Amino acid sequence: MPQYRISEAARLLGVSDDTIRRHVEAGGLSAVKDRVNRYVIDGEELAEFARRQGETAPDPTSVGRSARNRLVGLVTSIVVDKVMAQVEIQCGQDRVVSLMSAEAVKDLGLEPGSLAIAVIKATTVIVETPNA
Repeated sequence: MPQYRISEAARLLGVSDDTIRRHVEAGGLSAVKDRVNRYVIDGEELAEFARRQGETAPDPTSVGRSARNRLVGLVTSIVVDKVMAQVEIQCGQDRVVSLMSAEAVKDLGLEPGSLAIAVIKATTVIVETPNA
């Protein structure tokens, strides 16, 4: 079973070491000492904690869709030319970039600060792991 040091857990969750320590002290995460006397967190527990912490804002629409990968966030940047646009959306700790027509940006009324939902439908998802 994988275990992560406090600093590794912090890096994975995009927070400071002190934030992870506060979660441990508050009982939100459990840490035990490993064989070299460093505090570590069980990987499965960290994954469940990350899932709970990573819950995004509720989808404000009532539209049914087959796509399950829906990320609610704020538009942070739009680069547009005559035909195409690049739209960046910050969804919690994740940044999503979409390429769309300039006309779609206008029709959707997108601008920095707009609420947006990134809907991702893919037949291929590549999963990587670090070298052991």
